[in-house]
Amino acid sequence: MALEQSVEQFKGKARLPDFVVPKVYDLFLKPDLSSSCKFAGAVQIAVDVVAATRFVVLNASDLAVEDGSVSFKAKSSSQELRPVNIVSVEEDEILIIQFSEVLPTGEGILSIGFQGTLTDKMKGFYRSVYEHNGEKKNMAVTQFEPADARRCFPCWDEPAFKAKFKITLEVPSELVALSNMPVTEEKQNGSLKTLYFQESPIMSTYLVAVVVGMFDYVEAQTTDGTTVRVYCQVGKSNQGKFALDVAVKTLDLYKDYFAVPYPLPKLDMVAIPDFAAGAMENYGLVTYRETALLFDDRHSAASNKQRVAVVVAHELAHQWFGNLVTMEWWTHLWLNEGFATWVSYLSADSIFPEWKVWTQFLSESTSGLRLDALDGSHPIEVEINHASEIDEIFDEISYRKGASVIRMLQSYLGAETFQRGLASYVKKFAYSNAKTEDLWAVLEEESGEPVKKVMSSWTKQQGYPVVSVKKSDGKLELNQTQFLSSGATGSGQWIVPVTFCCGSYDAQKKFLLEDVHSKVDLTGLNGAWIKLNSNQTGFYRVNYDDELASGLQFAIESKQLTASDRYGVLDDSYALCMACKQNLSSLISLLAAYREESEYTVLSHIIGISLKVVSLVADAAPELLRGIKEFFIGLFEPFASKLGWDPKEGEGHSDAMLRGELLTVLSELGHTVTLNEALKRFNAFVEDRDTPLLPPDTRKAAYIAAMQTTNSSNKSGFESLLRVYRESDLSQEKVRILGALGSSPDPTVVLEVLNFLLTSEVRNQDVVHGLGGINIEGRDVAWTWLKDNWDYISKTWGSGFLITRFIAYIVSSFTSNEKGNEVEEFFATRTKPSIARTIKQSVERIHINANWVRSIKNDKSLGDVVNQLSVHKV
Repeated sequence: MALEQSVEQFKGKARLPDFVVPKVYDLFLKPDLSSSCKFAGAVQIAVDVVAATRFVVLNASDLAVEDGSVSFKAKSSSQELRPVNIVSVEEDEILIIQFSEVLPTGEGILSIGFQGTLTDKMKGFYRSVYEHNGEKKNMAVTQFEPADARRCFPCWDEPAFKAKFKITLEVPSELVALSNMPVTEEKQNGSLKTLYFQESPIMSTYLVAVVVGMFDYVEAQTTDGTTVRVYCQVGKSNQGKFALDVAVKTLDLYKDYFAVPYPLPKLDMVAIPDFAAGAMENYGLVTYRETALLFDDRHSAASNKQRVAVVVAHELAHQWFGNLVTMEWWTHLWLNEGFATWVSYLSADSIFPEWKVWTQFLSESTSGLRLDALDGSHPIEVEINHASEIDEIFDEISYRKGASVIRMLQSYLGAETFQRGLASYVKKFAYSNAKTEDLWAVLEEESGEPVKKVMSSWTKQQGYPVVSVKKSDGKLELNQTQFLSSGATGSGQWIVPVTFCCGSYDAQKKFLLEDVHSKVDLTGLNGAWIKLNSNQTGFYRVNYDDELASGLQFAIESKQLTASDRYGVLDDSYALCMACKQNLSSLISLLAAYREESEYTVLSHIIGISLKVVSLVADAAPELLRGIKEFFIGLFEPFASKLGWDPKEGEGHSDAMLRGELLTVLSELGHTVTLNEALKRFNAFVEDRDTPLLPPDTRKAAYIAAMQTTNSSNKSGFESLLRVYRESDLSQEKVRILGALGSSPDPTVVLEVLNFLLTSEVRNQDVVHGLGGINIEGRDVAWTWLKDNWDYISKTWGSGFLITRFIAYIVSSFTSNEKGNEVEEFFATRTKPSIARTIKQSVERIHINANWVRSIKNDKSLGDVVNQLSVHKV
């Protein structure tokens, strides 16, 4: 079949042909880290020609293939074949090599020499910049997921083309050079050294990694002797100790959980100054943003500590789930990311049980539920027809909905059965590729439950149900419909693993809701309240009738519900309110039941809801804004007073996180007492960075207070913050400051902040942190700024997923249909596959906000409810 092919027939295809497949790559790279930032390379690929062909088609992009360097030599022949034609198809990122004669089937060696540039795009083989002894230096780093190994060397850059890799690097003698495997030999040659790395096990190209730069490291061993190291910039090695400790414990935990030892001889984790994602699970050489790996006792907050622990656990889960067993194609990305997200909580909970991370996991579920309630969402398993579409599915659906449906399945099957099934799956598909159906088949065999039938409704269709419930004649009546934030009714139907309890957690029932309507007999179940989706393990919403809703409000006030269920009742009510299925006044009345709430995850969620409600009321009913702010201050202030500004001896991790969040929201709501105290402490901190008055957990609250009082005639707070930013070399501190800069109520200051974000003082990866903090007063100026700078932004960030954040952060808070149409119109001529989904979702969010604002305007009882409940003065 491959004999009749012509060059044209390989263009515009989603996947590479498979008549030639790679077995072993022998890859040589020589990066030049001087100002030229070029690299030279050569690769000999041992291939298997499985069908007669004159063509070899593989991926390559942004590479110059050297004339005369390409050849093919069959194992069965001494003759070296040279191509008659080499065509680089840049739009498809493929290299087509045509020979005049048919390549003999069987084994052979394809040799290619090439050159490339270490760009600053944070993908492929790129450069990151760091300082050493006050001097700027370049390091060379790889980031190949999803499809960027092709920017470093010609290869079959798809997950299913697994091969072994033998890597050789030629680098300056004084630098550290790392790859997936340990070094087996080192040769000095004047100012250069050549490092030969051990051959890797079979793996996908997106997991190959190389890092070259100046580093310090700390190391430790797992119980079975695997060496684990954390590499970071010179002088920062102390900041790697926490992640190192977590990594060693996590590897031991996963070895037992998956019943398979860690597959490689070593594990290195490296902090990279310029890094687009949070971290990347390269086999044996995991790369991280500095914020996700380093922890500084003096300057990192409790939330930073938790992030490091969860991200490390996530990346190490991939060493089994993703690296050892790999998805067959990007349609099954969720198998990697959903599982790693879920398992990272399992690890964090095992190492830090006092953090109560499974309650905190609900914020992951909520992110998934929010995105999946959009018409512009996508199924967990999503068709991918071009490499440029892959970036956009690294989103809340693949990660958070994926993790949530896994948790739902684990809850349905039971923890032990589920673990046995996972261990069987890892063993069965080790060193190969798998599809979603393969996992269902193993779990079905292990459990005897209809896993495929139940789960297909969750992975193959987008969305999820809202289960409406009421009590009638001793029965519970349930109806399921697809939930959409627009208020429309979708046509989806699911097999829902429903759990519920009645008056206490001793009487729990569970069953599969397979039909649209169902009735459950309540004989023998008597209780003052009924709660569906016990402990929020299911990925669905519940809409209670008035009688059941008031029973739950009583259960919250009388502290009869678990924290997870208190969170769930509130989140469902908030979502129904957003979809205009409930009034804002009923949500505010429900929130009043949380006056004595002290659980971190629940309070943190109330804080998020409060800021959204305040911004909507500002547009819908500005006359009620003061009262709404007073109501929320009344909710938060008592607990903030109890926690105070200063850490207390023996307090818990979640108290430290909560203190920061409560003081921050009180600053944002304009609470005078909080603002005054924040400014006093901020000024002390600006004068003396070692003052105990402003520990890391409360800094963001103080930074926001400084910006709240900044306007064009008094910029001292802004200037002081910029000074702290410039003098800090800790990424977490810089990110904290960037997140606060946009909270000035003066649009001219916000514009100055936005322009600062585009200067060389802010790393490209960090700009989005500044955008995430833009407040409602700054959104119009931010939108104009985005349009004015779109060409530059598109050119600078357009080849990665960070560009999507620019759009989503800046436009999603608008609340009028006119603005939605304006956004749509602007992007109509500027859409590319990599941002199309984000634009659609952002515009849809604007229309949802517009509906919600209209609903608030029509809410006749809102004023009375607010006046009745707002007793606390701003």
